[in-house]
This record gives sequence, structure tokens and C-alpha cells, in this order.
Amino acid sequence: MDIDALWEYTDPAASESRFIQALAETTGDAQLELLSQIARTFSLRGRFAEAHERLDQLEAQLNGASERPKVRYYLERGRTHNAAGEHEMASYFFNQAWELASHAGLVGLAVDAAHMLAISNPGSEQALDWNQRGLALARSSDDPKAQALIPAMLNNAAWDFHERGEFAEALALFNEAEQAWISRERPRQIQIARWSVARCLRSLGEYQQALDLQQALAAELQAAEQSDGFVFEEIGENLAALGEHEAAKPYFEQALNALAQDPWFVQHEAARLLNLKIRAGKA
Repeated sequence: MDIDALWEYTDPAASESRFIQALAETTGDAQLELLSQIARTFSLRGRFAEAHERLDQLEAQLNGASERPKVRYYLERGRTHNAAGEHEMASYFFNQAWELASHAGLVGLAVDAAHMLAISNPGSEQALDWNQRGLALARSSDDPKAQALIPAMLNNAAWDFHERGEFAEALALFNEAEQAWISRERPRQIQIARWSVARCLRSLGEYQQALDLQQALAAELQAAEQSDGFVFEEIGENLAALGEHEAAKPYFEQALNALAQDPWFVQHEAARLLNLKIRAGKA
């Protein structure tokens, strides 16, 4: 069974239903893997205590199991800790997953572990190192799971460089990530990758080029009857950087209207939201 194919990451509840249904069609280690993914659906919904409870139940069944469900257990325990902001504990479990998957030849899961080790150490030398190790392993393998993680690792490595102020290095990786998504024909990921390229160009002071890319992206979204507050924010930032402050205001207002509806943004980006209000002339 291709367990990863059952995932709909934007709808954890629907994914849980699929995993529960699949439990009736499997036995042994495959069932244990499914249980690990059910726990992950709770983690993605921010229900960390329930996720850990499910993982406790899984852990009690791992004696005599093969390496694969054990690696899955370590990964999901780590992801739950990481999502809760417990990065040191997360790294411990991701290291366990890396060691076991590497020794067992489970390449896709080993790459996943390296990917998560980078995520749990954002902006650090460790993150860059783990991304490089994961990318090297993925590129040397034809494992579908390993291959699928390449664009995400490129993107994450790019943001690590960006956070360190190494914008030229970041841009090269953002461009590479965009090409990787294009080759996989993933429209939404391509749009996000293009946004990231433009955002990095702004950091490099290439305001007009960044503006052109964001405006093209806004037009593409509008043609599809969609919009994105982050795109509006960047258009405003680039116009303001070019001295066009009045022209920037409507874009800051559109960004404010969109992002104020995002619960995560409201909770975690209060200062950024206030900045949008001020620059839109609403504060």
C-alpha cells in the first residue's frame, strides 16, 4: 500500500478517515504505519496531546516490528514535538529516524528524516548540512518519496540562507526549487516558488524585477479568480522601495484585508499585521 498517496495534507480530518478505512484492509507492519499517520493528522490539527497518545499506543506495539514502522514512529513523534515548538526533542527523534532508516536502506524515509532535521534547526549550520545530506541522498536515488522531497529541501535551504543574509546563495536555490516544481507540473507550488524568487530579489535590492514578478503572479491569480495577501504585500513593499508610496497603499490594504482573515497570521505575525495597517493608512 502506498500510504503517502492517502494523504491530503490540507485536510487532515479527511486523511484520517482514509487511514482508518485502510486499516481494515491491512495487517501487521502496514497497520502500524497507518497508525503513525493517523497520529500525524492530530499533530497537523494542533492536537498534540492526542497525537502523543496515539503514538504511545503505537510504541507499545513495535516490539517485533520491522524497521519501517519504527522509523515512521520516530518521524511522527519528532514532527509532533516540532510542531509544538519543542525543537530539541524533535531533533532527538528525527536523529533516531535517520540512523535507523539509513542502516535499513529505507532511502525515502531517511531523506524525510534529514529534511525534518533541517526544519527543526532553522537558519543554522546544522540545517544547511542536513539539507545537503538529504539532497545528496535523494539525488542519488530513484526512490519516489526521496525524489518528491527534493523541491521542498531546496526551498528550505534557500530560506536558511536568506535568514542568514546570504541572499545570492538563497536566490540560486530558490531558482532551482522553482525549476524542480516546474518539472513536476505542480501549479500551486510553482506559484509559491516564483513568489519566493521575487521575495529574495527584493532582499537583493532588485525592486523593479521583484515587482514585475509579483505583478505577473497577481495577474495569473486574478485570471484564475484567486488572490494572495502575501503577493499584495510584496507588491506594496516593492512599490514603496521604489518611492511610489501612494501607489503602494492600496496593495497594503488588500494584503491587510486578506491576511487579517488568516488565523495563523493573526496569531503569529501581529507586528507585521500592524505594519500593514499603518502603511495602508488604516491605523
